[in-house]
Amino acid sequence: MHPILIQISGFKLYTYGLFVALGFMAALWFSKKNGKFYGVSGEDISDIFFIILISAVIGARLLYVLIDYPAFLAHPLEIFKIWNGGLVFFGGFIGAVGATAVALRIKGLPVWKTADIIAPGIALGHSIGRIGCLFAGCCYGKQCELPFAIRFTNPQGLAPLNLPLHPTQVYMMLSNFFLFLILVGLQKHKKFHGMIFLVYIMIYSAFRSVIETFRGDYRGEFLLDFLSMSQGIGLIVSCVALAFIIKLYRSANDPD
Repeated sequence: MHPILIQISGFKLYTYGLFVALGFMAALWFSKKNGKFYGVSGEDISDIFFIILISAVIGARLLYVLIDYPAFLAHPLEIFKIWNGGLVFFGGFIGAVGATAVALRIKGLPVWKTADIIAPGIALGHSIGRIGCLFAGCCYGKQCELPFAIRFTNPQGLAPLNLPLHPTQVYMMLSNFFLFLILVGLQKHKKFHGMIFLVYIMIYSAFRSVIETFRGDYRGEFLLDFLSMSQGIGLIVSCVALAFIIKLYRSANDPD
């Protein structure tokens, strides 16, 4: 693969950073389009996405650094080189949810309704961003003998070289795009505000937990060797999402 897409003199265009940016723009574009379906202005969606961008990058990078902190203690300047890869989705998710919830309260926008608007776009953008992982060689899989195994040969990438590996980046790209399609189809059948967002969390966590079993890179330990950090966080987030689904469904169908 090609971690550096273009290099001219001192200028380098990193493929990972390019696809993360493209994913963000796709998420914004679809969310603004989706906002019309819910009667929310594109300007409000743009404001929210600016907050999501900043808080998600900080949260995603912070969790990545915490998971592999000994390596960053030896080379602290590497913390800031996010264009090389190294963002953990759940770190970005937690950071973005917290910051966005505060911003929505300040702007007077409905929290659950707005969450439903942006959830499909986040899944779409995440799918595109994972293409960057494939080019950078991060989030690589375990060694396997499958006919569709992938071999990385570029020494500038992060994956082990010349070994047949599970294409976990492709698994994540396809699962997120499939999730995007599910959420879009579900919108016409939603029973309460917040349903799309909460279903997104639960299905994503399930997909991610399965794919994690094929990952070969170090992802931190949540429960001894049984669960990775992302699996552990995903389990907690899924339980919280399920509790909210039950609560909001009962509130929406309460005859009182």
